Order: sequence, then C-alpha cells, then structure tokens
Amino acid sequence: MKLNEHLQIIGTNVILVPYESKHVEKYHQWMKSEELQELTASEPLTLEEEYQMQASWRNDEDKCTFLILDRQRYEDTKDEIGALIGDTNIFIQSHPEAEDEQPQTDRLAGEIEIMIAEPAARGKRYGWEATLLMLLFGVERLQLQHYLAITKDTNAKAMRMFERMQFRETKRTAIFHEVSFERPVQDDWISWMKNQAGSYTIIPYPG
Repeated sequence: MKLNEHLQIIGTNVILVPYESKHVEKYHQWMKSEELQELTASEPLTLEEEYQMQASWRNDEDKCTFLILDRQRYEDTKDEIGALIGDTNIFIQSHPEAEDEQPQTDRLAGEIEIMIAEPAARGKRYGWEATLLMLLFGVERLQLQHYLAITKDTNAKAMRMFERMQFRETKRTAIFHEVSFERPVQDDWISWMKNQAGSYTIIPYPG
C-alpha cells in the first residue's frame, strides 16, 4: 500500500517497517517452513514469485503490510534484516453485513493477520504488541470500522490472543479447519488498545 511505504511505527518492543525488496530473501526463507505454511494457509513460492508478491503488497490499495523488527536487537545492531521477526497484514474489504446499507454508511473492514516467524521471538508478546499497533494504524490511518481475523482451529495461541483482544468468534469452517473472529471498532475499544499498546510513534521510514 502506497500509504504506508514511507512510514514506520515505533513501539515499546517492536518496530513496524514497510516490506521492501531488501527484505524478500529473508521472508522467502521463512516461508519455506511447513509449519508457517500451515499456520498461514500459504503455498510455497519461488523467490521470483516472492518478489512479485512484495511488489503487490507495495502497490495494491487493498493490502497493507508491515514487517516486525525486534526493537532492542535493531537498536543494538542497526541490522534491520537480522532484527526481522515476522509480519502483520490487513486486507481491506467492505463489511458483508453492510451490503444493504446506504453507500454513505458502508463500513470498511480489515482482515488482520499476524505472524511471528522467528521461533526465538515467540512467547515474548511481540505478536500482541505488533497486532495492537496494526489495528490502531488501520483505525487511525485507513479509517477502518470493523475487523475480521481468521485462524486455523489448531492455532490455540492465536485464538486466545484474539479473544483477549475482545474479538468474538463468529464462524467455524470445518472443511478448512478455520475459525473466524470479528470486532466492530468502537471508542472504548480504541482506548483499551491504546492503553495496552503503550506509547508509540509513527514517523518517516528512511528506507
């Protein structure tokens, strides 16, 4: 998405940066993992296809992605590639329950995704913080009014996280082993997310 290609979000323990071509080789290595393919319902891509996917994320207006850095590691080493630990995405769509509403009241929805690819970075609440920052970015910069999240029914950690983030389970699709969650954007929820996320800043990304 062009809107975030020159922005980064500095959180307490993570930094979210736009997905650039320099990141593709490490991302490609991550996605060779059968575990990550299963958890993200992804098919393995060639390196050339991964570069094409990165360009798609950069240019398509219905896709927003940030890669996640371990902030402490990055500040210690200034090695952005070495500090990469995962990614978070939003797919923008119209909320299906808004189809019968008048055009001026249609609600934009975002499907939120989170992946902590580096095993050593799991269990440290990096995914929690990165997801909150992405949800807030979607509200503040993309004017999203509703969120969806879809996860594998075997991914107990993801399901617990979305429940703790006050999403409500809305559907189970047995054939795909998927569980869907939803959450309308409301003022009290925004306040709760800001409190949970702590201080953060959105500043230009030097590239």
